[in-house]
Amino acid sequence: MKFRGFVAVDLLPGDRLLSLAHDLGTSGADLKLVRMDQLHLTLKFLGDTEEGLTPEIVASIAEACRGIEPFVVRLQGTGAFPSLSRINVIWVGILGGEPLGRIAVSLDASLDALGFPRENRPWSPHATLARAKSGRGLDRVREILETYRDEALGDQRIDRVRLKKSVLTPTGPVYSTIEEVPLAR
Repeated sequence: MKFRGFVAVDLLPGDRLLSLAHDLGTSGADLKLVRMDQLHLTLKFLGDTEEGLTPEIVASIAEACRGIEPFVVRLQGTGAFPSLSRINVIWVGILGGEPLGRIAVSLDASLDALGFPRENRPWSPHATLARAKSGRGLDRVREILETYRDEALGDQRIDRVRLKKSVLTPTGPVYSTIEEVPLAR
């Protein structure tokens, strides 16, 4: 059996990030906001994943995490992909995420051998906050992103990496944890 999989770290939004999400949600723009209880930073998107590969995927995660102690990242700054002039994805930046970058690069290499293709672009530390469904109201979104552009939006302790499952529903994806690998203690 298959599931839609990805490897990520979960993020717990603080007050400033919740304020940003509220501002985006009340902007009048045609956005699909990420549920704040589902906020995460993706290290590797897997897509359709055979359940039978779970032990090998978890072994790859454990190997990628070897020697990395728990650490703190700062959620800071905002932006959009591909650009502020053409908003598809609204994101919050991550500072201090170098260990996550090392994990992501290791996963990209080791999971390629299991049939999960390597990424075409370099890993970029960010958490997706929303996706634009149309161009309606994006001028107001640009103003909001400019307001929060350099703002510290909270610190987050990273102490585990999770293999997650995404189930697409009419109200948006629902994520659950299949396995988790704690960082070295």
